[in-house]
Amino acid sequence: MRSSSPAVEVSGLVKDFGPVSSLDGKKIRVLDGVSLCAEKGQVTALLGANGAGKTTTLECAQGLQKASAGSVRLLGEDPWRAGADLRSRVGIMLQEGGLPPAVRPVPLLRHVAGMFASPLKVDDLAGRLGIDSFARTSVRRLSGGQKQRLALACALVGDPEVLFLDEPSAGLDPQSRNIVFELISELRTEGMAIILTTHLLDDAQKLADYVYILDQGRTVRQGTVPELTAHAADATRELQFEARAGLTLPFARVPHLQLTERSPGHYGVSGALTPKDLAVLAAWWEEEGVLPASLSLTSRSLEDVFLDISGRGIR
Repeated sequence: MRSSSPAVEVSGLVKDFGPVSSLDGKKIRVLDGVSLCAEKGQVTALLGANGAGKTTTLECAQGLQKASAGSVRLLGEDPWRAGADLRSRVGIMLQEGGLPPAVRPVPLLRHVAGMFASPLKVDDLAGRLGIDSFARTSVRRLSGGQKQRLALACALVGDPEVLFLDEPSAGLDPQSRNIVFELISELRTEGMAIILTTHLLDDAQKLADYVYILDQGRTVRQGTVPELTAHAADATRELQFEARAGLTLPFARVPHLQLTERSPGHYGVSGALTPKDLAVLAAWWEEEGVLPASLSLTSRSLEDVFLDISGRGIR
């Protein structure tokens, strides 16, 4: 059940930039009514194509941008007018920038920790994220994935109640990615509110408790991953199975389905599959004396939902 006191609440958020030209005085509307709610003890993912308004939404929620209209509340307060007390309760990890290039990781973490009343133990955090393995290297010489881990540590060292993550797994190798995912899961269990953006939809599907999809500055879809990926009645799915080569599907019984034999004995049946279709296929196998050696039914993914909304072409 969702909490009655959200960590972040955005309602009807509007953000205008400009004017672009002094001649016409027109402004560009980047956000046009975005609404979202991020609960404590949950991972909330904000998805959208480039230019959909994800970063601007986060910046307004963090108090880095002032909303043109609408309501924004961060831990019950207006983040634009936030003082030190509110900011000390929030951690922010930017996708790029924010790390001074000449310093080394651990001294930087100790410096950041010194700004908080009750920070986490720097050595423990550095060890957990593997930062001690490159502690002697200056920030400018770190790889992209190492910078990501350091940026995450800087966002966490103050022991925040709310954590904003912008592309947290960008540039991470598989081992580092697993470490970061495990840490995010632990922080969620401990009650932290985590709001993230990512272009890696597999990551969102694995991590997110609740998802908001933005398109052209508006919230166009929201829900849990199972809710968003629930099978639509007319959506195409594929049943894959292995059997002897050369089978022919009786299309008169299932004219809306298509059988493809990708290689000898490896089949795919695609279309708007229904439970009745599965019964027809089972009867067909019985008639042919076939017991499939393997059988799998692909499910709809978060990427499928995202592409349905944002389109499959480059913007």
